[in-house]
Amino acid sequence: MLKRIAVADLRIGMYIQEFCGSWMDHPFWKSKFLLDSPQDLRRIQASSISELWIDVSKGLDVEAGAVARSEAEAQKEVEATLMAAVQPRSPAPSAPMDLELERAAKLCARSKQAVISMFSDARMGKALDFEQAESLVAEISDSVMRHPNALISLARLKHADEYTYMHSVAVCALMIALARQLGLGEGVVREAGLAGLLHDVGKMAIDHDVLNKPGKLSDAEFSAVRRHPEAGGEILRAGRQVSALVLDVCLHHHEKVDGSGYPHGLQGEQISLFARMGAVCDVYDAITSNRPYKAGWDPAESIRKMAEWKGHFDEAVFQAFVKAVGIYPVGALVRLESGRLAVVLEQNAKSLLVPKVKAFFLAKSRVQIPPVVIDLSKPTAQDRIVGRESAAAWGFEHLDELWSGMPQQRPRR
Repeated sequence: MLKRIAVADLRIGMYIQEFCGSWMDHPFWKSKFLLDSPQDLRRIQASSISELWIDVSKGLDVEAGAVARSEAEAQKEVEATLMAAVQPRSPAPSAPMDLELERAAKLCARSKQAVISMFSDARMGKALDFEQAESLVAEISDSVMRHPNALISLARLKHADEYTYMHSVAVCALMIALARQLGLGEGVVREAGLAGLLHDVGKMAIDHDVLNKPGKLSDAEFSAVRRHPEAGGEILRAGRQVSALVLDVCLHHHEKVDGSGYPHGLQGEQISLFARMGAVCDVYDAITSNRPYKAGWDPAESIRKMAEWKGHFDEAVFQAFVKAVGIYPVGALVRLESGRLAVVLEQNAKSLLVPKVKAFFLAKSRVQIPPVVIDLSKPTAQDRIVGRESAAAWGFEHLDELWSGMPQQRPRR
């Protein structure tokens, strides 16, 4: 039986099933293990993780008086959070998804090279080319305006060894989509995009081998990685060309509303709206992307997990984010009432519960079927989503090719 408990109630002898937070919040190589080391207990208590799941069938239960939530209780809370975001406010796309995917693929390639060039300059101590950065943000903004799902979804499909650069492109696009969802002015939308593009520039101050280490980080390496917001702030201040908004997102995108974030332990209204936006966009792309040391999570499962992490994100900002990317984002694997498995192709502008999907597999008989596109918003669909599924658990290796129509990027060994 699983229970969600506060880190303060964790003790030696408990079996840790999962941390309630992304793997950027703690230095552990794996999340499922028996806690039998006082040193590991101290490391967890010193991290920015505030809650975690334990399996009481494999280790000690909570002590009397400790507050614990069951799976059913936690799931009810998550569904309530997600249902509050069912109706998006975004206008209908002005370009077909397939056409914008083609444009976005070319833009992703150009963007990666531009970010590599800018970040390489930063690593060598040279001044950043802010004119190039602003031009890139304008292109990304135009793509997101034409169809928000295309570039955001493609940018998630990145090799682990190009993560740092494409992550910046993805967070830029996510910040733009979120800013528009929040109804911000177009000038501020572009500033938010620039903030997303440059939010991780401080990682150029981290040793490349540490940044791409495929295994567990030492405490010293973990501390070095956690210093990147401040290092980025120093780089941007030296350039003297970015706004306070851009600088603030760089410095504070790892702060959390409950005060457990870093580098300054800000909480609630001490964190600006744009830093709160940056926190959500940064984490979503991080946990859905393949890293040198961990495979990315399914998009829909990532949204569900983020909704569970109480105290991490501003609730209003998170709900706006869900409206922007979907309860079942593009590329998510879902189970239909008919028993078919399907991959999400596109969001519906009126309701996030009825996206366009491509059914391709019968779950009960475990056989592949000819792919069929279903618009679940149509009365003729006669089907609906009844749950999320894990592509890894089913052994699907070509899921992204099904929704994108493009050859899937393979991890580089």
